[in-house]
Amino acid sequence: MFVSIFVTIKGIMILKSMKPKVGYVTILGLPNAGKSTLLNALLGQKLSITTSKPQTTRKRILGILSDENYQIIFLDTPGILKPVYLLQEKMMDAVVQSVKDADVIILILDVALDPGGEKTLKNSFIYDLLSKSKKPKILLLNKIDLSTQQHISGLIDKVEKTKYFRKIIPISSKLAYNVHSVITEIIECLPEGSKFYPDDIVAEKDERFFVSEIIREKIFEFYKDEVPYSCEVVIADFKEREGRKDFIQAEIIVEKESQKGILIGKGGAALKKVGEESRTSIEEFLQRQVYLDLHVKVKSKWRTDEKMLKSFGYSKEKDNE
Repeated sequence: MFVSIFVTIKGIMILKSMKPKVGYVTILGLPNAGKSTLLNALLGQKLSITTSKPQTTRKRILGILSDENYQIIFLDTPGILKPVYLLQEKMMDAVVQSVKDADVIILILDVALDPGGEKTLKNSFIYDLLSKSKKPKILLLNKIDLSTQQHISGLIDKVEKTKYFRKIIPISSKLAYNVHSVITEIIECLPEGSKFYPDDIVAEKDERFFVSEIIREKIFEFYKDEVPYSCEVVIADFKEREGRKDFIQAEIIVEKESQKGILIGKGGAALKKVGEESRTSIEEFLQRQVYLDLHVKVKSKWRTDEKMLKSFGYSKEKDNE
């Protein structure tokens, strides 16, 4: 859609067309900085899963915010870390590619966990990514509700002296505070162009992907230690059935028999709880009833197996540059 404005030249009224602002915005940050919560707040609905545990996001999530005058395609990326196994290497590959794809880069800094900003701003991976990119950069100071105005003002003054960021905006992703200012700043940075997606599309991934993510979110919520990080969720079957509940069969992949035992629990109680909570959230997301069938399978060392990671969708994305 085009925006039409009237311009007067020597007393003659003419019609001029302006294309909407369109582009990709990559969201970067350390684990648990609030990237996924920010994406959900910007879109006004839950798209990315969020938990209190770090490294919840494994694949980049594309969320689309459309208006008559703009279309912003957000890329929510995994939290930046030093990889210790192949899965994490794939996650960081997704981060690098997302920065290359971006028209605007957002770096989110958790002022509660990183009050001085050193952990984020002096992170070598982040610094390398940002220094190589000439795209506009916006710094968001997140969780300001857990800090003080005096501290935030001091941090802004400190970072502004570097002249590294086009804009520094204090926000609270959880409270959706100041997200409108973020959108306004992004729009100013974006180029004009034709929209890539219809206005009613909010995500690129299909329902299967989001169902698997919901199940994985529940696993992160209900289990401790290494178990959630050793799990992958695969949708084995997804049938829409007219006049009946949709049928969804999901496989939870783990690396060890001991992890399978923990996931299932005594008499299957733990897995039943995951299933019940997942089904409720899936039905809320899909806006229809489903029958959810969960199974746990062991695939040894899947997080370090190239072929298995590729089958789970973790193959390195094509480098466009």
